Amino acid sequence: MGIFDSVFGKKEKVVEEKKQLPWIHLESLGQLEEITKKSNHRAQVIYKHSTTCGISSMTLRMFNDTHELDTECDLYFLTIQSHREISNAVEAQFEVRHESPQLIIIKNGKVTFDTSHGAISEVNLKDFL
Repeated sequence: MGIFDSVFGKKEKVVEEKKQLPWIHLESLGQLEEITKKSNHRAQVIYKHSTTCGISSMTLRMFNDTHELDTECDLYFLTIQSHREISNAVEAQFEVRHESPQLIIIKNGKVTFDTSHGAISEVNLKDFL
């Protein structure tokens, strides 16, 4: 114990472990069929992310920070720069105009909710599941 510890009190470094949501990377067109089928039993969520957009990164961080790990849905993460053809297929199959960032909720094979940009950070998933 150093002299400064005894005078000022020892401060312990607290490291808070950051938990990540259980994202499933959306990387193939075949996964869209799987999402459609699974949506009949459990809500499916797609987050379309742009790696070159500051708003997308900020929105993702805020979304991750405000949602619990034990979600009642499957969370799919789509990086549009790497998988533009999948992003286009999402737009065509689910009839929702492409935006980035974008959050899409699918139930019973249909989009029940979608939003984009800063509005994503205000979404409480439990309200839509």
